[in-house]
Amino acid sequence: MIAFTPLIGDLADYFWIVFAISALMFVGSLILFPILLVRLPADYFVRRPIKDWTSRHPLVHIGIVVSKNLLGAMLLIVGIVMLVLPGQGLLTILMGIVLLDFPGKRKLERRLIEYKPLGNGANWLRKKYGKPPFEIQ
Repeated sequence: MIAFTPLIGDLADYFWIVFAISALMFVGSLILFPILLVRLPADYFVRRPIKDWTSRHPLVHIGIVVSKNLLGAMLLIVGIVMLVLPGQGLLTILMGIVLLDFPGKRKLERRLIEYKPLGNGANWLRKKYGKPPFEIQ
């Protein structure tokens, strides 16, 4: 017969680590997402993206693109995790997608913000900070 006691002890340690990370993500999302959503222009989802950083030095350009995509990928993964852990999972996923660069990104962003619970939540936060709602059409 196999003894499971050492395995359960190891899992308890991981539980507390996962719990601590989840709590930090929850608190971080409560602080970070209102700031990011308020900073986006109201016409973000209807206008063409402005990429003024492409004219900078190539190393700066590459650094910005890599950093932005790494942060976006991290937020996307954390948002997916937040769907089952405490936190604002859908808003985190949206912010991760906004930061990532991939084909069809604008179309996906529009579909996500048109999803009523997500769009209403984003516009509620914007209204709370005195910003106009996102333009969809």
